[in-house]
Amino acid sequence: MLKILYAGSPVIAVKPLIEIECSQKHQIVGVLTNPPKPQKRGKELVSTPVAQALASINNERAKCGKHEIALFEPQKLSEIHSAIQELKPDILVCFAYGKIFTQEFMSLFPLGGINLHPSLLPRYRGCAPIPAAILNKDKETGFTIQRIAQRMDSGNILLQTRFCLNGTEYTEDICEKVSNEGGSLFLKVLEKIENNTITETVQNEDEATYFGMLKKEDACINWKDSAENICAKIRAFEPWPGAYTTIDGTPLKIHRATVSTKCFSKESVEPGTVLGTDNEEGILFKTGDGVLAVQNLQWQAKKAMNCKDFINGARNFAGLICN
Repeated sequence: MLKILYAGSPVIAVKPLIEIECSQKHQIVGVLTNPPKPQKRGKELVSTPVAQALASINNERAKCGKHEIALFEPQKLSEIHSAIQELKPDILVCFAYGKIFTQEFMSLFPLGGINLHPSLLPRYRGCAPIPAAILNKDKETGFTIQRIAQRMDSGNILLQTRFCLNGTEYTEDICEKVSNEGGSLFLKVLEKIENNTITETVQNEDEATYFGMLKKEDACINWKDSAENICAKIRAFEPWPGAYTTIDGTPLKIHRATVSTKCFSKESVEPGTVLGTDNEEGILFKTGDGVLAVQNLQWQAKKAMNCKDFINGARNFAGLICN
């Protein structure tokens, strides 16, 4: 049984934490997560989803007479160095923690650290590998468990799983998949590390690509682009920051869309023009190549709506031009 410090912050990292704890194959001695942040409105501090999950885990442990798992929410890792040292963890297990680990911090773990990255490394190192695969319309992607190294996502590969993409996946779909499967992937690797049967593959630096942090402006739709590329952008940037355009100066987010399969003789129409609606496909927008059919969209500060409800509340929508 290995003694684990688990590091993670967003909701995607919750299920793997729970699965490792429930397996009872290893001992989680502590959980490391980002400090609480203020809500969008108000000054109340809100803990990360991982911290909230640990509170639930500790409640269940208390019912069984078990001690609490320690929670660490430091601004700087140096603040908790001594406390982690006292726990004597064997290994660091990390998924979407959000900060770089210093060499000094990693020295606390005799067996080093492992990290789950949702791409087929060395492809798409960096902060946003799932949107990258969707934007590039990849036919295949996967998940990698790697050794934690000093350079981001450059550690030796310990395990990879692959799956096909059919061009309809949204970022949130793949996030759910990696969240559901992450725990079992970690447990497979941890078992091999414990049994000293793990094999490691050095990443090919010549094949390495990077995809950095998403910015809101990256999600702005260029209507001169093709319907296929715009559709990929919408799927890649959902749920955050959300692909958007503007009509008469008002921001409009597009949450769900497909490439129209119907033919339209509108070659002279400016890209971004609302062509009208189709009962089967939704609201139709002219693009630089093809027509985009939108099924779910949202005015700024309003609720998201399906295309039927949206049109009922937006008269004379056809003919308007997005910019």
